Amino acid sequence: MTLWRARRMAGSIGIYVGYVVVAVVFLFPLLWVVSLSLRPMDELFAFPPRLVPQHPTLAAYREVLTGSPLVVYLLNSVKLVTATVICSLTIAIPSAYALSRLRFRNATLKSLVMLCMLSVQLVSPLVTALPLYRWFSLLDLINSPAAVVAVYVALSAPFATWMLTGFLDTVPVALDEAARIDGCSRLQSVIRVLLPVMLPGLASTAILLAISTWGQFIIPFVLLTRGNLYPVSVGILDFQSSTDAVSTHLLAAAAILSALPAMLAFLVLQRFIIGALTAGAVKG
Repeated sequence: MTLWRARRMAGSIGIYVGYVVVAVVFLFPLLWVVSLSLRPMDELFAFPPRLVPQHPTLAAYREVLTGSPLVVYLLNSVKLVTATVICSLTIAIPSAYALSRLRFRNATLKSLVMLCMLSVQLVSPLVTALPLYRWFSLLDLINSPAAVVAVYVALSAPFATWMLTGFLDTVPVALDEAARIDGCSRLQSVIRVLLPVMLPGLASTAILLAISTWGQFIIPFVLLTRGNLYPVSVGILDFQSSTDAVSTHLLAAAAILSALPAMLAFLVLQRFIIGALTAGAVKG
């Protein structure tokens, strides 16, 4: 018994040591960028390098916010993310309802549809970027935020449908039947009965869509050529190429400011995200 406890303790210690190593590997670059953003100019290339600045300052953040179009880039990203989330959920809600509630003649067909939706997530934007540029150029949709949103929705709606289907499968069918008995149509039962129950799943799905859309780079980089239309992911690259002076601390500050909204959203609302990912594990 003692030997078994010792092995179990050693296994637990090994797991936690692994967690610490992974956390350090992923957190150290972030901490280094934060350090760069807080350094004055004379400490940027000091040797030996120090993680903690001797004289930390927020000058880089002030300069980025007042002397660069970063605020415009952030607003552009907010607009693209908001439109993408709303349009994706508008498509995903009825699609998830159909997959969860309607009967398929062949059960394999439903599994195939779900598999196809997941397979869309495996397609890299690099594969679709050049064909999209050619098609949208012929349609005169280059520099159109609506075109960027349309591509985002095409990539996000299948994932949103898959998540909401798993969540909706956990909602008892008796709620639908009770609504139909009370005289509700399918649309009314979805709006009046199911949507209030699905709010946690809708919230978590919206959060995941927002975070993934916020970091999109290839699609807006290819379809947008005007600086005033860039989202923050492309705007930072444009800011870097347009700066002649030493801008390491400025780029670090811009990177932190651009990542901050997504990081805060994930940290504050991670319970909803975990709840949606595990919603399909138990039915009832």
